[in-house]
Amino acid sequence: MIEEPLMPTSFRLALLAAALFAPASAQAMDDFLRASSNASMTMTFCAASSDGSKTEGPSKFCREAGYDKLVAAVDRSFAAALTKAPVNIRPLFKRDQAWFNDMIQEAAYTVEEADEAELRENLANALRRRAATLDDLARGFGRGGLSGAWANALGGVSLTGTEAGAYRLEAELNSNYGSDRHWHCKLTAMVKPGDDGWHVGITMPAQPSEPEAKPAVSVPIKLRRQGDTLRIVLLANEEQWFSSNDPDCDRLGQVTGSYFASGKQDGADKTDTSFVMPTFDCTRPDTATDEEICADPDLAANDQRLNRAWRALLPRLDEATRRALTEDQRHWVSAQTLQYPEFLHPAWEKRTSAMHYTVFGRERLNGLQRERIALLEGFDDKRIGLAGTWLAYNAIIKVTVDKDGAVEAQGWKWSQADWKGGCDYEISGDLKGSTFRSSEQRKNPDTLERDHAMLVVNRLDDVFARRREGKNDNADDEPKCKRNTTISSTARLFPVRPSQDIDNPPGAIR
Repeated sequence: MIEEPLMPTSFRLALLAAALFAPASAQAMDDFLRASSNASMTMTFCAASSDGSKTEGPSKFCREAGYDKLVAAVDRSFAAALTKAPVNIRPLFKRDQAWFNDMIQEAAYTVEEADEAELRENLANALRRRAATLDDLARGFGRGGLSGAWANALGGVSLTGTEAGAYRLEAELNSNYGSDRHWHCKLTAMVKPGDDGWHVGITMPAQPSEPEAKPAVSVPIKLRRQGDTLRIVLLANEEQWFSSNDPDCDRLGQVTGSYFASGKQDGADKTDTSFVMPTFDCTRPDTATDEEICADPDLAANDQRLNRAWRALLPRLDEATRRALTEDQRHWVSAQTLQYPEFLHPAWEKRTSAMHYTVFGRERLNGLQRERIALLEGFDDKRIGLAGTWLAYNAIIKVTVDKDGAVEAQGWKWSQADWKGGCDYEISGDLKGSTFRSSEQRKNPDTLERDHAMLVVNRLDDVFARRREGKNDNADDEPKCKRNTTISSTARLFPVRPSQDIDNPPGAIR
């Protein structure tokens, strides 16, 4: 709840406060940002032609191949299973079905266009498998422990107890989005009890047979229960999850996910099945990012920690800094809303946006949360002068000042909606008293100045950027953002103590 405009008790609700004053046209949320669980769960490819136009009843394509009956069976099985899912798991179960629908829709386009017998049969088999899987999942809700079979839209895993609380994990994922967009991965790992309720271990990849081939490397993996789901997280770097060199695994990029118990099992082992709650209601997630936070105990704990840090920090700040940080936090919450779906379907990286890059999306969301935690918990409001690291929702800069007053500053300002629109900060100069003077002779020189606890970079560039909007000449100034000359390099940043989550975040989080 927001008790007063300047001091919301929940960092997430700062976005709501901003939205109340936004114009009506700004209220609409892009479809890809919305929670998948809010979408229709009914498969539509049998009720639409390949160009997207509606047909009366099942399309000829579906009737002739019998897909309409298979689709109806999947819909019935899902509806029956959903009624048995616990209320806090239903959004995740619905998301899983929505992802299957996405995948099967893409595959159906290829089958209809190619009209090959093998592809037609593959599609039919995928629908039959999904109906059978949903029937098994309906019987699995309420199952305890870790042992047994688990499944989701992208594949399945089995866990077998070995000794002293350890488990052998065997996974097989097989997602086919049609054409050449498909992944198959068989994976084995051993996990043992670790910290914070997780079982942790490493994968045991198969090795390529070619003598000159680069060996496949083991990748850290962890798992634990999140309520009625099994949460598996693969801690791979980008090279590992996109190209594993394991002959049994095309890609590791879909191992991370929420898996549901497949069937009942007698004599189940014991484990903690609590559901780690974030600061919002997981029975009604609004966005795709909300769903992922609810799916993952670490992300939910990060959300709680962000809220605690936010509430602890605000009272000790002066009014000007508090106002600016509140505005920055509103922008950051918007960035978090965009983070997961944008990296789940990273078309901007020239990868097909049809596929679900679950490892990539989760890791980038975790990195963004942890960076913000580092700012709120490590807010250096006692800092004097310019030296140190400064961070905002859309910029970072590191300033050094030597004993003679020489200043060097390097950093970056980004636009999450325009990856080519950032600014590189490479600023040098010296201090005259407490005032920074740029060493470059420009019409619009770089500036660094303190404003209460904050650092303002290139304050005047906001004005210059507005003047050059739509112009091709540089009569008024020399643009600082070379990649996009019409944007401003101005930034208002906040002092933060050194942290690995800022200096070396896990992956390129933007």
